[in-house]
Amino acid sequence: MIIVRYRNTFFAITGAIVFAALLSVAVFGLHLGTDFTGGALIQATYENGRPAPETLSQYLDTAGFSGYSLREANENDYILRAANLTSEQRGNLADTLSVGGESPAVINQLTEVGPVVGEELRNKAVIALALVLIAILFFIAFAFRKVSEPVSSWIYGLIALVTLGHDVLIPVGFYAVLGFFTGAQVDTLFITAVLTVLGYSVHDTIVVFDRVRENLRINQERGRREDFTEVAGRSLNQTLVRSVNTSLTTAMALTALFLLGPASTRDFSLTLLVGIIAGTYSSIFLATPLLVAVERWRAK
Repeated sequence: MIIVRYRNTFFAITGAIVFAALLSVAVFGLHLGTDFTGGALIQATYENGRPAPETLSQYLDTAGFSGYSLREANENDYILRAANLTSEQRGNLADTLSVGGESPAVINQLTEVGPVVGEELRNKAVIALALVLIAILFFIAFAFRKVSEPVSSWIYGLIALVTLGHDVLIPVGFYAVLGFFTGAQVDTLFITAVLTVLGYSVHDTIVVFDRVRENLRINQERGRREDFTEVAGRSLNQTLVRSVNTSLTTAMALTALFLLGPASTRDFSLTLLVGIIAGTYSSIFLATPLLVAVERWRAK
């Protein structure tokens, strides 16, 4: 009940968080990866130990590389993301990565994506996100079609979309900061993480909404009149422990993956971790309070 009663306070906190996320995107921007802009993804292994990043960067600059991202991977690997390679750069790639023969490199992966393909992937990613949100809206409206009082089933769906927008914006804002300080780039793996967060978050929100629907049905069958604020607060309390325990379990698994997993999945697991924390927050402190706020507004 406390969460529902002090909903305006949590609305203010949520607004501050969303503003910070929007500000980070506006200030730092998102660094699109080669999947969306076109370019080359190269992974090189150094059997005798990899050179210092500064040394390798000097050779890459001399070879004409610009705007690239160089990251360490595993124990003796480097992952290089760069723009489309010229014929000369492609031909001298092994020698460039070997820093003139001082640290022999073996190229394990070389993937090149053209700008047309990258643009197509970017458009499909946006379409995928939009279709998921629309499908969630219609699904919730259909699932709650028998709940029309005191809040329409469409309101449940729209509030779920608002919370999902919050759950997407927080990881995006976090990734903008991460990209500025570490060079992390938005790629298809990031889109996969965002879609996963959407599924996880909407499940958490629907659990609370479903308990509200069940309590409304019980009140109707028993002829009991109860204020909607009381019903929503009681429903939230009944599902609070479950939501927190489920999120904590998932967060521990993702933390272990981030700390002990390979470098290739580190950003993925970190994005999931931030998104699930945001989703748990929104399902508890945003979704149900919004439901009550809409009902109060309609009652007035």
